[in-house]
Amino acid sequence: MKDILSTSVSRRGVLAGSAAIAGALAMPSILRAQDKSIKIGVYGGYFKDSFDKNIFPEFTKATGIAVESIAEPTGEAWLVQLEQAAKAGQAPADLSMMSQVAMLKGQATELWAPIDMAKISNASGLIERFVNKYPDGRVAGVGAVAWYITLVTNTDVYKDAPTSWNALWDPANADKLGLLALVSNSFLLEVTAKTHFGGTNALDTEEGILKAFEKLAEVKPNVRLWYRDEAQFEQSLKSGEIPMGQYYHDVTGLAAADGQPVRSTFPQEGGIQDSGCWALSRASTKTEEAHIFIDYMCQPSIQATLSRKVGTAPTVKRELLDLTAEEFAAVSSDIEPITPRYDLYQTKSDWLNQKWTELIVG
Repeated sequence: MKDILSTSVSRRGVLAGSAAIAGALAMPSILRAQDKSIKIGVYGGYFKDSFDKNIFPEFTKATGIAVESIAEPTGEAWLVQLEQAAKAGQAPADLSMMSQVAMLKGQATELWAPIDMAKISNASGLIERFVNKYPDGRVAGVGAVAWYITLVTNTDVYKDAPTSWNALWDPANADKLGLLALVSNSFLLEVTAKTHFGGTNALDTEEGILKAFEKLAEVKPNVRLWYRDEAQFEQSLKSGEIPMGQYYHDVTGLAAADGQPVRSTFPQEGGIQDSGCWALSRASTKTEEAHIFIDYMCQPSIQATLSRKVGTAPTVKRELLDLTAEEFAAVSSDIEPITPRYDLYQTKSDWLNQKWTELIVG
């Protein structure tokens, strides 16, 4: 999951501008002591650069809390580092931006210190699905950013935009598709369940998952490329060599704004929405600072800044944002999204990968 964020959002860094965040919080003077600091882990590359430029300095200005930003490695490597360090009572970062699967795996070892939502004054604006909870209801993480994978097409080849994910199965699209290569980052099982079986709860049983695999296998004649390298598909989409597929909504929008013959469509079944959470290591001694930072990042004005400067979708309710319709459409949609079944990638990872290789990409 994190690979998606590290690649797609690092590319979003080209959106990063220099405008300062509006409406900085007024914090009590007691928190302005010079020794206040926090280490925050974010995905490396352009994404970290954008936070270093647009977010962290303004947070320090508003609160007096200095931020040391840490570039997280991709994949599960950071989770392993955090867990090993926590056993030794160390925190390589106090707060980290974590993928949803990493959040669940960290829950299993009680890695995340619970977040006290009573101290998050802006929590009421959060969209509920972005609050990650332990089974007993304690809050393990709070939504940091979100992003979408949508149905993309080359406008020279497809004059009309497709309206449904069902286009992936249309025999007219034989040998025309580019799809993500992994079961755990394409979320095509969820797309199949939503499009053909009434919703992702169809994946609650192994029987239901196998039915989804069988249906998804029907798209194989239409697939020209199962891609791991974003850039490879992006170039083929622009040229029209592979004129349809799944890709990142914001990156496609950037290419379109640059004059490329591409479009991103939110199908009637919804775009695939993925996200990352702020999570606090149980080994951290910076609980107060972490809560102040999470509260700051939950402000609608800061979420709007992230949309404008980093290209991420907001984790707070649409009506609270001052984004124009055009700005909101550049990063998000009002259509109910397809939410990945992260639980499956935690509990059935090996089996899913085996079946994916056997039935889909093998």
